[in-house]
Amino acid sequence: MAQIISWGSLIYAFPLLATPMAADFTWSRSAIFGLASLALAVAGLAAYPVGRVIDRGHGRAVMAGGSLLATLALLVWSHVDAGWLLPPLFILIGLAQSMTLYEPGFAVVSQRFGPQARRGITALTLWGGFASTLFVPLTQFLLDRLGWRGTLEVLAAINLFLALPLHLRVIDRAAPMLSIRAGATDEAVIPWVLRQPAFWGLMAAFTLYYALFSGISFHLYPLLGEQGLSTASVVLVLTLIGPAQVVGRVIVAAIAERAPIRQVGVGTILALPVALALLLLPGGGVPALVLFAILYGAANGIMTIIRGAAVPEMLTPRAYGAVNGLMSLPGSVCKALAPLLVALIWDRSGSYQPVLWLGIAACVPILAGFLLAAFTRPPDRSRLSP
Repeated sequence: MAQIISWGSLIYAFPLLATPMAADFTWSRSAIFGLASLALAVAGLAAYPVGRVIDRGHGRAVMAGGSLLATLALLVWSHVDAGWLLPPLFILIGLAQSMTLYEPGFAVVSQRFGPQARRGITALTLWGGFASTLFVPLTQFLLDRLGWRGTLEVLAAINLFLALPLHLRVIDRAAPMLSIRAGATDEAVIPWVLRQPAFWGLMAAFTLYYALFSGISFHLYPLLGEQGLSTASVVLVLTLIGPAQVVGRVIVAAIAERAPIRQVGVGTILALPVALALLLLPGGGVPALVLFAILYGAANGIMTIIRGAAVPEMLTPRAYGAVNGLMSLPGSVCKALAPLLVALIWDRSGSYQPVLWLGIAACVPILAGFLLAAFTRPPDRSRLSP
């Protein structure tokens, strides 16, 4: 539930809030989405130090503190009248993202469950997949009745009264921490990891994948509107993505014992260009968009599990927070720049079609990077000193 709230309020609500915000501040679309890019960039830069803190056993404090920071940032955001205050505010939102979303959650799960972390990661992402399903219609409902400022006040209250207590209650600071008990430190593991081709292949694949996903997802609301759909139809299509993510993750959980993460990853990456191509079909209408939502959502849902499980299964389960944070650093920066880049392309072309073609082309290096990691000789973990 805490993941649903964090993703819903800090990520999925923004595209809906962007249009009325742009009107109030008389900013361009690229300027408004630049704020989202700033937050994502900060989250990416903070991922490694946040991961190190979690590796030292402070996951409860990090994630609870992130929910408190999110509450304060959303509340201040709702009362901002001067545009120059927005960039520093979104730096705080980026810090809150780095402390509450999947990366810190995966680190806590890996720390608690060690080699069994894949099951915990799958369970975490199953619940997180409902974020868009719940928060897109909720945000639209609140916008229609309270405006964007009132909507932010409600989102702040949800973080304070639900997400914060959940993090404090569920993450038990007294629980055994397997990675710490094993004596794993990022100082010992990181130099070894940086010598592994699989690390660089995964980094390249995930960097490009999440940049693509971020650029498309932050613009899905106006992108679908460009297809001629009504607001109600756009919201309907968007709400299908969450259940599709969950279905994809359920399927992966069901076949986990029989399907290696490498094979699942290749199939998932191949589904992404098919999904994007559906948005380019002339006269495809609602059926094509519904199929897009199902494929796009399922692919992202499965890729989230692959992203969380790849480090322990294809590299090492030790010092997960530090390794995962280091791997996600360039991806987070590119993910941050992607919404701004898409907005700039739209400003120049007046259409999202060039973005979709660029996204389809990007799937080639994504697949190449993952194949490099998947089929490189497994690393020799015996060289890691305890």
